[in-house]
Amino acid sequence: MTTGYFTTEQHDVLRARVRDFAEREVRPLIPEMETRKTVHHELSRLIAAQGWLGVTIPTEYGGMGMGHLAKTIIIEELARVSGAMGAMVQASQLGVAKILHFGSDEQKKTWLPKVADGTCLPTIAVTETASGGHVLGMRAKAVRDGDDYILNGHKVFVGNSHVGDLHGVVVRTGLGPKGLTAFLVEADRPGFALAPQQSTMGLHGFSFGELLFENCRVPASNRLGDEGDGLAVAYSSSILYGRANLTAVSLGIHQAILDATVEYASERELYGRPIAELDNIKQKIGQITSRLMTARITAYHAADLLDQRKPCDIELMNAKLVNVESALDSAREAMEIHAAIGLTTERPVERFLRDAYHIFAPAGTSDVQRLRLAEAAMGRTKGQWSERIDAAGGAVAVH
Repeated sequence: MTTGYFTTEQHDVLRARVRDFAEREVRPLIPEMETRKTVHHELSRLIAAQGWLGVTIPTEYGGMGMGHLAKTIIIEELARVSGAMGAMVQASQLGVAKILHFGSDEQKKTWLPKVADGTCLPTIAVTETASGGHVLGMRAKAVRDGDDYILNGHKVFVGNSHVGDLHGVVVRTGLGPKGLTAFLVEADRPGFALAPQQSTMGLHGFSFGELLFENCRVPASNRLGDEGDGLAVAYSSSILYGRANLTAVSLGIHQAILDATVEYASERELYGRPIAELDNIKQKIGQITSRLMTARITAYHAADLLDQRKPCDIELMNAKLVNVESALDSAREAMEIHAAIGLTTERPVERFLRDAYHIFAPAGTSDVQRLRLAEAAMGRTKGQWSERIDAAGGAVAVH
């Protein structure tokens, strides 16, 4: 039975569990993460140990088998307390996608149970410094050498870079769109290294850094799919998981913005009464509430369609666009309500604003989403990735 926006009692139980965990285990560590400004290994492992990284993994591999709406709720509730930990889970889910959709039976049996029980944190590595979001412009390459491939190059902005155990790396093995291939690269494999983690504006406690490959020898059995499937691995993971995952992070941050603003406005007195009683403040809080309600509907609707295996590429695009833009708008409005105190670390709203900006670029900026939506409206799309999922096995059909 539905109990809310597309949710059931099972989703409600899951939400309560994640929220309780986030308040008990995550919130007390926020000051430490904000001070250290580096990846929090212990907390990342503790969250993974809850089994939540396996929420979309079928039960036959030890996962929860609850799907994308449940995944959205897990990420949302963690991001409501810590955008960094919401980002940690969403990045791991990208690593799950490539194995679910392109992994061989042996790869699935080897890695999915480890992800499900929290002993393996997977990533996906596509972006490079020179090419940015232009996937076909990548230069990292792999050359076949007998039963192995030798990888050389680098990847940047890799979510969970410094806590990940298994990196899904897309590199060039030939020319053109069919010249990209994906590999699973273990973090302890010779020839693989991490660049030092860079300081960032927000999402402190999370890592999205640089992976380095120097004559890194990888067995052919670590290849995901066939040679030439790399573009499909990158695009399908980003579209089917990335956009939905980042939408959930934005949604959690947005909820935190509203909660913190209502709390502050109810406490702060001016002219002998709480500023929450002033009409102009009510207007702003009402606008934030309206944005949040709309954002949640778009997020849950897209995730529900994905769970039903219905075509939903444009809904996923729109959900990311609406959630990112509305969270940023609400963060700015919340800063106005807080005024000068919002600029200090005494209140969390400045952290929410910094964290929200980190969700703008991954899986396509808002401009990219608008362009893709326009192409869909004009009938210029070349099919939807959400239609290519094999309902029987979850594999992606590559055409």
